[in-house]
Amino acid sequence: MSEWIWEWTGYDPDPAAERLRESLCTLGNGYFATRGALPECRAGLVHYPGTYAAGCYNRLESAVAGRQLVNEDLVNLPNWLLLRFRLRRAGGAWGPWFSPGAHTVLGHRHVLDLRRGTLTRSFRHRIDETGVLGVEQTRLVHMGDPHLAALRTVFTAEDWSGEVEIESSIDGEVINGNVHRYRALGGRHLTGVHAGAEEPHTLWLSCRTSTSGIAVALAARTTVGADRAPVSSALRPAHRRAVHRLVVPIAPGRPVTADKTVALHTSRDTAIGDPLGEAVDRVSAAADFPALLDSHVAAWERLWRRADIRVPGEAGRILRFHLFHVLQTLSPHTADLDVGVPARGLHGEAYRGHVFWDELFVLPYLGLHFPEVSRSLLDYRYRRLPRACRAAAATGRAGAMYPWQSGSDGREESQEWHLNPASGHWLPDHSRLQHHVGSAIAYNVWQYCEATGDTEYLHTRGAEMLLQISRFWADLAVFDPAAGRYRIRGVVGPDEYHDGYPGAARAGLDDNAYTNVTAAWVLTRTLELLRRLPSWRREELCGRLGLNDDELLKWDDVSRGVRVPFHRGVISQFEGYEDLDELDWDAYRARYGTIRRLDRILEAEGDTVNRYKASKQADVLMLGYLFSPDELRTLFRRLGYDLDDDIWRGTVDYYLERTSHGSTLSELVHGFVLARARRAEAWQYVHDALKADIADIQGGTTGEGIHLGAMAGTLDLVQRGLTGLETREDALWLDPVPLPALSEYGFTVHYRGHWGVGVRSRSAQVEISVPDSEESPMRVMLADRAVTIGPGESCSLVVPDRSPGQA
Repeated sequence: MSEWIWEWTGYDPDPAAERLRESLCTLGNGYFATRGALPECRAGLVHYPGTYAAGCYNRLESAVAGRQLVNEDLVNLPNWLLLRFRLRRAGGAWGPWFSPGAHTVLGHRHVLDLRRGTLTRSFRHRIDETGVLGVEQTRLVHMGDPHLAALRTVFTAEDWSGEVEIESSIDGEVINGNVHRYRALGGRHLTGVHAGAEEPHTLWLSCRTSTSGIAVALAARTTVGADRAPVSSALRPAHRRAVHRLVVPIAPGRPVTADKTVALHTSRDTAIGDPLGEAVDRVSAAADFPALLDSHVAAWERLWRRADIRVPGEAGRILRFHLFHVLQTLSPHTADLDVGVPARGLHGEAYRGHVFWDELFVLPYLGLHFPEVSRSLLDYRYRRLPRACRAAAATGRAGAMYPWQSGSDGREESQEWHLNPASGHWLPDHSRLQHHVGSAIAYNVWQYCEATGDTEYLHTRGAEMLLQISRFWADLAVFDPAAGRYRIRGVVGPDEYHDGYPGAARAGLDDNAYTNVTAAWVLTRTLELLRRLPSWRREELCGRLGLNDDELLKWDDVSRGVRVPFHRGVISQFEGYEDLDELDWDAYRARYGTIRRLDRILEAEGDTVNRYKASKQADVLMLGYLFSPDELRTLFRRLGYDLDDDIWRGTVDYYLERTSHGSTLSELVHGFVLARARRAEAWQYVHDALKADIADIQGGTTGEGIHLGAMAGTLDLVQRGLTGLETREDALWLDPVPLPALSEYGFTVHYRGHWGVGVRSRSAQVEISVPDSEESPMRVMLADRAVTIGPGESCSLVVPDRSPGQA
C-alpha cells in the first residue's frame, strides 16, 4: 500500500469501530474540521458526524448527582455533511432512503489520501436482484480557503435506469453527544437556529451559541453536472434544518454527479461584519469541485514541503499519518486565530475541547517548521496572562497561576467532579492543582525564541509571561529551616494518579520532583533573560511589575535551593512516595487484563491509588523528556545535587516497573527517555506510542478525538529525541542516538533565518545541509566538536556507538 494512503474496507456497524474510523478520517484545515462520518447518517448509536471550529466554546450548567456543574465545551456545530439518496426504477415507486445498516452494501471502502487531504468512500448498493448502484464520494475541508468544504458524489447505474432523488441538508438539530460519560451533562449549545434559501442552489442556516453568543453561519450550494439537468429542484428551509431536494434521471453509461460546496463563518472571524452574509457570498463565489480540489491539493503540497518526515517502513507511514492530523488541527490558518492546542484535536469532544499542557509535546515540533503558528499559540497564553494573575491573587499568591484546563477566556475549566465509569461514582477532581502547566508555557516560550531568534517576542510578551510565572513559583516556594531548602506544597504532578496523601484532609502533595525542578529551571531562565535584556527594557518591566532587588534575590535562592526528594538512591516522585505500599501488579493484570486506568479499577473496589507506588504516566522521567542529559545534570548541580548515570538509570528502572501507562503520552515519554538510558528496551515503547491512536490502545478513547500531544510527540521523538537536537546558545546542538528500528530518517527544519535545513540519518551517519541563501553561516555543536556550515553547504558526522546511560 502507498505510504500516503490509508484504507478501511467493509462496513462495521459496531459503534466503537465506526467512531474510531470517523475520528481517524477527520478532515480539517486548522480553522474547522469534520469527522469522517457517513454523509447519509445523522448522529446516533453508531455514527457521529461532528464539526468543530477552533476556539468556538460555550458554557452550560447541569444538575448532576445533586450538584450544579458548569462546563465549557468546544461546540458541535450544525452538520453540513448530510447528503442522502433514494432510487426509483423507470415506472416504479420510490424506494427507501439508503442506509448502510438496512441495505445490501458491496465493496464498501474508505480511502484517506494524506498527500491530497481527501477522504474517498466507494461502495455498490444492490437495490434488487438485477439492479446495482455504484456510489463514490470524495470530500475535502479546504486547506487553501479555511472557510470552505466540499463533497462530490457520483452515482453510477449498472444495467437499470430510472431516477435518483438527492437530499442535501444542513442540520441544526445537533448536540454535543460524542462522549458517553458526559451524557448526564447539558449538551444543547445552539440556539436561535434559522434556515433559509437563495435560488437557485443555495441553502443557509444560522444560529448562536447559547451563552457565549458566538454567531455561526453555514451556506451550502448543491448542483448536479451540467449534462444532467434535474427533473426537479426544491429548496426547503425547515425547522432547524435547511433541505435541498433534487430528482435526476440516471441510466447505464450516464452517471450522475452531485457537488455540495459549503462555507462556514462565525462572529469570531476577523474582517467580517455579518457571518451569514459572508457565508452566502463565499459559497456563491466558490469555484467548482475540480478547481477547489486542485487548489486544495496545491495547499497541501506546500505544507508537505515544509514539514514532511521521511522514515522507511510502517513507522514512517504512521509518523506521516500523525503529522497529517497535527496539520489539520494546527495549520498556518491557526496563526490568524485566538486559539490554543486542543488536547484531542478538532476530532471529537473528549476533554471538552480544552487546552492542557499537551502543547508541551506540540510546540517544540511546530516551532521548527511553522514558527508563525507557534507564536500564535503562545499569544493565546499571553492574552490570558491577566486572568492567570487574577487567579493567583485569588489564592493569595503573586504572579500568574495558569489553569490546568483552559478554554475561551483563560479561567480554570477543570471539572470539580468527574465520573468513574467503572463504578458510576462522581468523585472530587483535584487536577487543577497541576500548576506545572505554567512551567510548560515558559518552556515553550523559551524553545520558540531559541529556535527562531525572535528576540522581539522574548523581550516583550515572552518576558512578561516568564516573569509572572517565575513570580508565582518563587511565592509558592516556602523556606523550611529544618530542611534548609525551599519547598512547594499542595500540588499534583504529571502522574495524575496521586492527588493527596492517604487519609489526608487536604488535597495535593509536597515537593513533586518534576514540579520543583521545572520551577527552578523557569526561575533560572528568567533571571538569565533579565541579565540579557537591554537596561531600559529591564527597568521598564521591573517598574511596571513592581519587581525589586529583594524579590529577584529570592528568585535566585529558590532556583538554587528548592528541594528534590530522593529515596534508596533514586529521585522520589514526591515527598513520602517511599512510604506508599507496593501494588501486586501481576495479580491485577491477571484479574483485569488491561490496567491502564488503575485508578478507576481501585476506586471501584473501594480502594484508592493514592495508597500505592503506581503512576498513570511518566512523572519524574518527564525531566528526561524536556532536558538533555547535560542540561539535566547542570540543573541538579545548581540545586546542589549530584545526578550521575547510576542514579538516573536507577530512577528510570524504578518507575518503569511502577507505571500503568494510562495516558497515550506515557509510552512516548518512556520511549524517548529509554532511547538514551536503556536503548535495547526503547523500541517497544516507541512502537506502542506509534500505535496509540490507530490501534486505540486506551480502549475506546480515540473515537472521542485523537490524542494530539502523543501524535506530535512521536514526530518530536524523531526530530529531537533521536538526533539530540537542541536550539540554545545561538547554535543548533546535535547528539544523535542510534536506535536500530529507526536508524534511517530525514526531515527539514526552519532554524533562525534558514528555511529547509536538512537533517538526514543513514548508515550510522547524520548529514546536515543548509540551503543556499543570503543568511549568515549556521553554527552546529556536536558531541566532540563545533562546526560552521554556510548556506549551500553540508556536513556529515559519524554517530558514535556508545553505551547508553547518560543522566
